[in-house]
Amino acid sequence: MVTGNAGGGKSTMCKALCRAHSLPYFAIDNILWRPNWVRVPDEELRESHDALLSQERWLLDGYGPWFSVLDRIAACDTVVLVDHPFWIHLWWATKRQVKSVFFGRPDGPPGCPMLPVTFRLYKMMWGLHREMRPRLIEAIYAKSDRLRIIHIRSPKELVAFAANPT
Repeated sequence: MVTGNAGGGKSTMCKALCRAHSLPYFAIDNILWRPNWVRVPDEELRESHDALLSQERWLLDGYGPWFSVLDRIAACDTVVLVDHPFWIHLWWATKRQVKSVFFGRPDGPPGCPMLPVTFRLYKMMWGLHREMRPRLIEAIYAKSDRLRIIHIRSPKELVAFAANPT
């Protein structure tokens, strides 16, 4: 699984991981959102999420609701945590939002324009960083006896790992 705050380069890195390891790629946002940013009910999300996790091999990218994070941690053998300083996530997310005006976001949820949710995104990112990040790190490292953990803390580490995702 690959997780971390928005705007950290997770989706781009996932492409390299999927190529290197012949993994099927899934983004949590694509099963979490319907067009116009309508969130799917938890029961529907659980069904879709469980179906992905039941596959023999998968790479699931993103955050999503806490229950889905915990389910992925329980089901995976490797966690890649993209954990840059907050300002980098914010800056990269801002660049992505602006770029989406001109080019769309091909890896985003279908029918979900990015620009109208920019301030909602920033609020979510701050909450993830301030409140959920410590819980995420604790939940991941609590399973360090059975998980391979790759904790990426800088753009330089991200580039190095994406270039050689072993």
